[in-house]
Amino acid sequence: MHLKEVKAVVTGGASGLGLAVAEHLLSLGAAVMLLDVQEELGKTQAKRLACSFVQTDVSSEANVESSIQAAVNAMGGLNAAINCAGILGAGRVLGKHGPMPLSNFESTLRVNLLGSFNVAKAAAAQMQNNAAGSDGERGVIINTASVAAFEGQIGQCAYAASKGGVVAMTLPMARELARFGIRVMTVAPGIFMTPMASGMPADVQASLSAQIPFPSRLGEPNEFADAVAFILGNRYMNGTTMRLDGAVRLQAK
Repeated sequence: MHLKEVKAVVTGGASGLGLAVAEHLLSLGAAVMLLDVQEELGKTQAKRLACSFVQTDVSSEANVESSIQAAVNAMGGLNAAINCAGILGAGRVLGKHGPMPLSNFESTLRVNLLGSFNVAKAAAAQMQNNAAGSDGERGVIINTASVAAFEGQIGQCAYAASKGGVVAMTLPMARELARFGIRVMTVAPGIFMTPMASGMPADVQASLSAQIPFPSRLGEPNEFADAVAFILGNRYMNGTTMRLDGAVRLQAK
């Protein structure tokens, strides 16, 4: 898919990795609509980037369906969906105040896993009707997992489970949607300089950086955006999860 032909929705598009993806795709000539639960921030970023925005709770089926339809109407079609919306959901199974409430575990899965599926299915329902391009391609879905899907740390049970689910659904979804010419990929970033990380004390950032073999620093959001653009442009990237982590392997804690 030529990037100037891309018409994409980016969830979590008002900040962090999602915002970096939106900025990068727009700079390459793509059309982008930001989807984010943060209304004021979303409106501000959309105005700055001169693109569209719709407030969206990815865990709401009806909300996502209306947002996807709004994207189709605004951009004259949809052929890319990039899922960057997510929450950390940190907490121990047996914490200081007792077992983790099931609601905490459930809310993390609802946003990270169910939200990704919710957006993917709604986007695919639109993409299946696109005219076929080169190799019969009609669309691309890119999900965001995490290296925690493979090496979840203590306190990351809910988060790791949610991201592990994203990894696990990548291949079966790609296999199923292949007949429509829709590719499905997942990127599993390591430790990136997101708003969450940038708020950490300098010594904590330095400690995290020291764990990364090379380059020994936190990942930059634009490097994640580059990976997304590469996947969009390379039709043979399909059905797998690509780690983007500087060779880091998370320790237990």
